[in-house]
Amino acid sequence: MWITRRWGDTRELGVELPILPTTVIGSYPRPRWLRHMIRLWSMGRVDDKALDEAFRDSVRVVVREQEEAGIDIPSDGEMWRDEMVEYFAERIDGFRFYGPVRVWGNNYFNKPAVVSKLSYREPIVVKEYMFLRSVSNRAVVKVTITGPYTIADWSFNEYYGSKEELTFELAKIINREIIELEKAGALFVQVDEPALTTHPEEMDWAVDAINQVTKGVGIKLGLHVCYSDYNLLSRYFDKLSFSQFALEFANRGYRDLGVLSKLGDREIGLGVVDVHNRSIEDPQHVSKAIEKAMTYVEPEKIYVNPDCGLKLLPREIARKKLEVMVSGTKIVRKELLSKGIERTILRG
Repeated sequence: MWITRRWGDTRELGVELPILPTTVIGSYPRPRWLRHMIRLWSMGRVDDKALDEAFRDSVRVVVREQEEAGIDIPSDGEMWRDEMVEYFAERIDGFRFYGPVRVWGNNYFNKPAVVSKLSYREPIVVKEYMFLRSVSNRAVVKVTITGPYTIADWSFNEYYGSKEELTFELAKIINREIIELEKAGALFVQVDEPALTTHPEEMDWAVDAINQVTKGVGIKLGLHVCYSDYNLLSRYFDKLSFSQFALEFANRGYRDLGVLSKLGDREIGLGVVDVHNRSIEDPQHVSKAIEKAMTYVEPEKIYVNPDCGLKLLPREIARKKLEVMVSGTKIVRKELLSKGIERTILRG
């Protein structure tokens, strides 16, 4: 039997959404012509103005693709970002780069190093949010930010006495950025922490540090954690100051759905399409996954999304996966409508 009771009191942000809102985790494949423009720019053959125009055009395109696929809460596809840690480190004073580091196979990562006291230089993604807001016709859009623990874990620390000290310093900076986003009108910010459960012995202080990014924030904050031990993470659900956890389940064959019983009054961003392979799920796969989740969580607490970002997929496959995800969600929505459950409210 599905759980259909209403969940506890939270801050309502004044926006109605269809039941089981569909969204994305963040990244989306860059159009081929944008990748070409970036190469031309790196060779000095186009100027900054032309490249910025290409970035803006790409955001228009990927937002339109998400909305045409039926996504209720789109992102800008992280078009401006080459990599989730590097992008933020480049814009925070105190980091420097020595060059690419081999991380696995033949993949290289431009790993940043902390060489002096970190400081907030200027807003990092506020302009990106404002442009996204201007080109989307949806009531809510999603902004993604890499979390302090992942930035610290994926960086060389050559200045602070410990990774813990570095993480707390980064948390202050990310907190300030989220406050700036709220001032600019953002309603939904997702903090990405794929490294969170990498070192179980650090979880207690890591959670304390991550919570610092939520201080003084009145908008919706989600936490995305992938590649992780969800049994370990679920022990901290009630300690993490986020209203939503966006987690991957499709790639795991939904084996970890039981952790949803520990959500309490939090929402789940339910990963229902696998971003690690190119096969297209069918709508029934998605609808059955949502129905399984509703044995643990009432539908008002479920958002539907891919497992993770879509950037590594071919663009056409990414779009088809979103279309299937929306189609499967609509199957369950129809059943919920017959029970009088039609809308949900954006809550912080």
